[in-house]
Amino acid sequence: MSATRRGLGSVKAISIEIPVTASNDGLGICKIDPDLVPFTEHLKYRHQRYTQLKNAIEKAEGSLVNFAKGYERLGFSREGNATVYREWAPSAQAAALIGDCNNWQPSWMSKDQWGVWSVTLPDVNGQPAIPHGSRVKVRLQSPQGWWADRLPAFIKWATVPAGVMGATYDGIYWDPPAGERHEWRHPRPGKLPSLRIYEAHVGMSSEDAKVSTYNEFRETVLPRIAKGGYTAIQLMAVQEHAYYGSFGYHVTNPFAVSSRSGTPEDLKALVDEAHRLGLAVLLDVVHSHISSNQADGLAGFDFGQTQDQNYFAVGEAGYHKLWDSRCLAYDNWEVARYLLSNLRWWIEEYKFDGFRFDGVTSMLYQHHGINTGFSGGYHEYFGLSTNVDAVVYLMLANELVHTLLPEAITVAEDVSGMPALCRPVAEGGVGFDYRLAMAVPDRWVDLIKNKRDEHWGMLEIVSALCNRRYTEKTIGYAESHDQALVGDQTIAFRLIGPAMYSGMSTLQQQQEPVVERGVALCKVIKAVTVALGGEAWLNFMGNEFGHPDWIDFPREGNQWSNFYSRRQWSLGDNPELLYHSLGLFDAALMALDDSSPYIASSWQRVTHMDEKEQVIVAERGSLLWVFNFSPCNNYTSYKVAVPVPGKWRAVLDSDATRFGGKGRIGSSTDHFTTPASPKFHDRDQSMLVLAPSRTVAVYQLVPEETIAPALPDLSETAAQ
Repeated sequence: MSATRRGLGSVKAISIEIPVTASNDGLGICKIDPDLVPFTEHLKYRHQRYTQLKNAIEKAEGSLVNFAKGYERLGFSREGNATVYREWAPSAQAAALIGDCNNWQPSWMSKDQWGVWSVTLPDVNGQPAIPHGSRVKVRLQSPQGWWADRLPAFIKWATVPAGVMGATYDGIYWDPPAGERHEWRHPRPGKLPSLRIYEAHVGMSSEDAKVSTYNEFRETVLPRIAKGGYTAIQLMAVQEHAYYGSFGYHVTNPFAVSSRSGTPEDLKALVDEAHRLGLAVLLDVVHSHISSNQADGLAGFDFGQTQDQNYFAVGEAGYHKLWDSRCLAYDNWEVARYLLSNLRWWIEEYKFDGFRFDGVTSMLYQHHGINTGFSGGYHEYFGLSTNVDAVVYLMLANELVHTLLPEAITVAEDVSGMPALCRPVAEGGVGFDYRLAMAVPDRWVDLIKNKRDEHWGMLEIVSALCNRRYTEKTIGYAESHDQALVGDQTIAFRLIGPAMYSGMSTLQQQQEPVVERGVALCKVIKAVTVALGGEAWLNFMGNEFGHPDWIDFPREGNQWSNFYSRRQWSLGDNPELLYHSLGLFDAALMALDDSSPYIASSWQRVTHMDEKEQVIVAERGSLLWVFNFSPCNNYTSYKVAVPVPGKWRAVLDSDATRFGGKGRIGSSTDHFTTPASPKFHDRDQSMLVLAPSRTVAVYQLVPEETIAPALPDLSETAAQ
């Protein structure tokens, strides 16, 4: 379709709230998406597998919820006047508990018919035989006869001796006395009207070049997040991971809180304070793979035994060659218990409000998505390459989480776009609440790297942002932690480059062209993505103000420095720097969603795209958005279609001086609509607006009863 002054036509995108179509055969989703009909046999098979496993669990354990209490029996527990330790290791020939409690001399264990080893340690002089905070390990004899010391699979905390190069982790028995336990004070925030996620990594949240703590994050970062208008935090790298540079994704101990940043009680205090601030807290949970580190983690329980006695799949299926990690045996009864119990543990013990499941694509397919390009053809999702065992586990996981906590939020990190991933399990879907719009950041990277500004296509941008399943909710984002890692670059860094270090002062009479361009495009890119890219929003820590540099965790190549694994908050706090201006604009976008909800709105319509003029006009919620991507064209009387007649006023514009702009649009000008005959871009009225180069302006209808007083300037609110 050729580009004209009237544009490329309208793109209507409505998120549809469809009632759940429950079915006994898993085919309810076919009524929502008829393209699934050719794959009914596959869908019926996976739902049958799900139903069979769930029924077996309910018969054996009473309910799925009871099944997910593995941590109450396995690992360490207090039973009467004794401490009992149990470990599932069916292939082990012998097992013993060792640690500070017995001077590292073995306390031998006995094995039951299910492969669970146990030992009971009676209290000594009225005190637990294993003191709180003492070191513990389990000594196992492999089927081949050799011995190995391992960390208990259900260990709740693990530490490594400070300053000892190459030292292995010790499990820590965590059972603090009543006076040292965190007392919960604040309720969960409940169901959020709008999901605006702040993705954060506690360890790298300090301005100092060090590993930060849960307490420091609670005191200094949580207030920033709440003040910035976010409604949820997604905490990365909480599950213990021996290698800090893995960003928390090579988990060694799934039940343990990462000890680099503090104790389990410290983390509870962080979550409690977040709840006081009205923030939901999501855990970045890793069930897609496990670190291959045997000395420090769960991988140490693999002695080459058969899959029915193993946490991991055997042969090639048990190894992720791209990540150098181990893949779990999702069809194993005890593995299902372990993983489901892990989810319940984080919900019950730490009051997390949901999960972002990492690496879902790797779970969904036998090929893990490696060297696979997904074209969108449904045959790519439902066939022999699908890992039905993993899909069934994810269905059980979502069922469990939403049973325990109906308002819980579950997010799938899936790049493949599998249909029905975010439809309810009762319909035959996998049960997630949201999926990440992972293709959008890639599109921005491609445009910035490979195309001159004047060649950016409006249809290309709109297609990338609107290409999603509107019966499934999507979290839009322009960039996340992935784009901030060393080897990649944030949007701000790509656009501005080295000038970020010297050219960001607001006191300069004339900005460098590269800085002026970069700051302007940062705002427009963020605004168009939050407006059109999904039903929720995500920002990575620091990107709200265009944090400079990449992220590079301590490693041999950088002399084990934390210099690039920190956040320079002072840049965003300094009103004499453009970082501050970018932060104010981000906060204004969040504030606008509070006053005039648009992110979760079911109404989204692009009424105009013009490739030559590089303009996009869109409606989202009750707001009208006008984007001008042109690097040089300023439009002084640009005609735009308007959904409702009356007086309209700009409530937010990226060109405001407080946002580092030139102040050409303003919020005091009233725009009156005029009838359109014939219709203009399928609307009965239009109005004329100012659309300067590389800007976005957001307009709102002024209600008749409030025409006299000016609408609140959200940018000013953000500044305050």
